[in-house]
Amino acid sequence: MPSYRTSLSLAAAALALSLAGCSASPTGSASVTSTGSASVSSTQQVVTAATIEEDTHYDSDDLTWDSASEVAISLSDGGSQVTSSSSAGVTLDGSTVTITAAGTYRLTGSLGDGRLVVAAGESDTVRIILDGVELGNSTGSPVVVQSADEAIIYLEEGSTNSLTDATTYADQGEDAPNAALYSMADLTIAGPGSLAVNGRFNDGIVSKDGLVLASGSVTVEAKDDGIRGKDYTVLLDGAYQVAAGGDGVKADNDTDEGRGWLLVSGGTLTVNAGDDGVKAYNTLSVSGGNITVEQSEEGLEAQHISVSGGDVTVTSNDDGVNASGGSSSTSGDTGMGGPGGGMGGGMGGGEMAAGDYSVDVSGGTLTINAGGDGLDSNGSATISGGTVMVNGPTSNGNGALDVNGELAVTGGTVAAAGSAGMVVTPGTSSTQSGLQVSFNSAVAAGTPIHIVDASGAVAATFVTTKSSASLVFSSAAITEDGTYTVYTGGSADAAAGITTGSIDGADQVGTVTAGEYTQAQGPGGRR
Repeated sequence: MPSYRTSLSLAAAALALSLAGCSASPTGSASVTSTGSASVSSTQQVVTAATIEEDTHYDSDDLTWDSASEVAISLSDGGSQVTSSSSAGVTLDGSTVTITAAGTYRLTGSLGDGRLVVAAGESDTVRIILDGVELGNSTGSPVVVQSADEAIIYLEEGSTNSLTDATTYADQGEDAPNAALYSMADLTIAGPGSLAVNGRFNDGIVSKDGLVLASGSVTVEAKDDGIRGKDYTVLLDGAYQVAAGGDGVKADNDTDEGRGWLLVSGGTLTVNAGDDGVKAYNTLSVSGGNITVEQSEEGLEAQHISVSGGDVTVTSNDDGVNASGGSSSTSGDTGMGGPGGGMGGGMGGGEMAAGDYSVDVSGGTLTINAGGDGLDSNGSATISGGTVMVNGPTSNGNGALDVNGELAVTGGTVAAAGSAGMVVTPGTSSTQSGLQVSFNSAVAAGTPIHIVDASGAVAATFVTTKSSASLVFSSAAITEDGTYTVYTGGSADAAAGITTGSIDGADQVGTVTAGEYTQAQGPGGRR
């Protein structure tokens, strides 16, 4: 009786099937539904988890196979061997193992200085099971997929695997590999095992086509970019930890219409980046999962950024969330964006017109700690659900919110604290009220800020992680034209973020009227 394998754990499969509203199959394959999607402009490509198998190369059936068909390969510095009864599709030449045909290949053992090459047909699917593999190369990349329709790297349950490339590549031509795991074909990484990728020359994991991260526990250290897909990069599940000198995770096709998009619908992604944390040329969508950008220049960056679910935490030296780049005639950052007023930023900062860029938050939680602008769009921004919390900047040359076009707040909760020099407030199309507070002196980091309604009830408490001179707040708890008293101090039930609290012992700093927004550096309503 043949046995079968799948990359989805029973728990993950049960959750996925529950979301999809279908029953489990014997092999545990599943599809996942999306929690939301952004509106689409003429240049925007939004793909949800529900349609991932239609919009990418990924097929959950590819993660199920008959183990009797596996070709076993034992790697060894003393001479690698094919240890199964069939050696079809495998060529051994010194320390190089070449796979030339579709099939499933199980690798074990180690090569201190070797290479695995996939040179299969353009319609072939090649499945490579890493089952306790340690593979290094002293002159280039240890794993190169030269040709195939799709390559699947499957991490066997309980296995620990590692790939380490050279510090200098012998071949540095324009089309030569430049990553520890390099694929010219569509690439899928899956399985319950673990993989450590050390990209000492340039990048860690690269697909020059599509890239789907379906599951697995993967750590990547890279001199330049950590994980890079071209047409698209998708995180469906698994735990991925990336430390990169350049960008953390990206999709960078800037030539083909509708390509260069990135989706996170599940799993956990942690990024420490020397440049941008998570980046897409076209659209960056988060519909689930957990993203933590611990260090970056700009945290999330794309022409269009959509957050409809999940939990995103971003720390950046410059902008936290930045909708910019691409094909718009408008160029440059909006770090010098104009005042809030009733038009949500208008035409400030060098009279820059709004371009075809957008930030859309309809669900989930987005927490930003920014040295530059917090939530920045060179076009429009819409907040219709979820929770947005911005901490910083402290410099008056940047703003917690910076939107060249209209900032429309129609739902959700927004707490944006930062400097008072470039305040942007909700625009005239907003249907949910809010308020703007400017403090006479900066409120120290960690100090609770309380918004108290006319009845004396605390409508909201916000604790920032940075010194703050202003606060823009909007939620369903704020009533249009209502009068609110603002306090600082007292106590809060959490060390940071939107929480509950008490004004016992707090200082009253003034009153504001909901819906009355003023110019940057102006008073927060009536004091």
